[in-house]
Amino acid sequence: MNRTRRLVGALALTSALTLTAACGSPTDGSGGSDARNVKLRMTVWTSNQDQLKLFGSIADAYRAEHPEVSSITFESLPFEDYNTTLTTQIAGGNAPDLAWMGDLSRDLMASDALVGLTGKLKATPGWRYDDLEASATREFSRDGTLYAYPFSTSPYALYVNTDLLAKADQKIDPKNLTWDRVAAAGAAVRADTGKAGFVIRDFDYKSWNLLATVWTGFGASAWSPDGKTCTFTSPQMQKAFTFLHDAVFKTQAMPGPGTTADFFAGDSAFTVAQVSRSSLLTGKFKYALYPLPAGPAGKYSVIGQAGMGVLAAGKHKTQATDFLAYLTNPTNSEKLAQFFPPPRKSMLTGAKLAAGNKVLTATQLQEAVVDQLPNAVTLPNHTNPAEIAQKGKTSLDAMWKADADVPAVLKSVCSAIQPLLAK
Repeated sequence: MNRTRRLVGALALTSALTLTAACGSPTDGSGGSDARNVKLRMTVWTSNQDQLKLFGSIADAYRAEHPEVSSITFESLPFEDYNTTLTTQIAGGNAPDLAWMGDLSRDLMASDALVGLTGKLKATPGWRYDDLEASATREFSRDGTLYAYPFSTSPYALYVNTDLLAKADQKIDPKNLTWDRVAAAGAAVRADTGKAGFVIRDFDYKSWNLLATVWTGFGASAWSPDGKTCTFTSPQMQKAFTFLHDAVFKTQAMPGPGTTADFFAGDSAFTVAQVSRSSLLTGKFKYALYPLPAGPAGKYSVIGQAGMGVLAAGKHKTQATDFLAYLTNPTNSEKLAQFFPPPRKSMLTGAKLAAGNKVLTATQLQEAVVDQLPNAVTLPNHTNPAEIAQKGKTSLDAMWKADADVPAVLKSVCSAIQPLLAK
């Protein structure tokens, strides 16, 4: 079975794709077509002009040293359609040379769609492979080989609107911060001010994997470590969802379905979001930033990641891999750090991160980012992410009713996703 067919089979995004036979090119970074007049293309999901300008400037500097590369294009794809568009390009024989990736990484690795990077990065003078934080590379590695550079490794943290807490006469102790205390303070804010309590940003009762920022503190996980067995029915997960259900329907500490509350607009007392979202803080209210609250299982940390890799179906694997090594070397990693928390240990200090952050202090970044990375876990990720996400959401819709049977709903989640996990 050729590489393209394996990729599409693993993703199961659509059976209507017209598949193009893929050449059996190697996946070690060798090969590639005409070494003259090389045109590289990288798909990204950002449309931020400052970020694209930075990428462009690094590309220009690379091209000045590599005249065989005539152009490097960064193709912005809408985030909501990114995975589908990228896999369609690969299946249609129009694969980019490089690509950003998030939850698609497991499928791409499982289908041998990515070029191994470890050898090239270790062999590049001054690249310093041993500088990478182990927890940051785990999600993009298989059998000791790194397949995507984790250019953005951003822990989730708790943002606090201290003005709203003061209006509700609420105080929290950051050294002893728990989810129960957040829920109690959030309920008080809701009762006294009409504003929302705590919000899991971007969850919106759809992206249930973001609830891992809560359930991990209860000792729960979506599936077993090998990814083959659903664990939504565990006692720990039942406690986590009972907590969430009570926060929505009993105490109103968390806004219910259909209610929008934007922390950064001043609409809620707390939000769980990545540290990279701090750019949304405008100074309209006083705020604080803390690591995620402890749960019954103790303290924990969750990170969201994005990686960049070289596509095995691309036309210029050698040049693309070389450019990726240049784009992610220590000098350029420091430039990228102003937008994306880096995976390099040498750059992970509160002071260095604060140098490029206009709203958070060195102490806040040290506590909420640097100190959280070594033992952090990633959001749930699996092959077939789109299908698992949809089936899980459909089952969890029944959770968001006042009379929901929490154990029964969680059992239905496992019934829906277990066949996909077992593949």
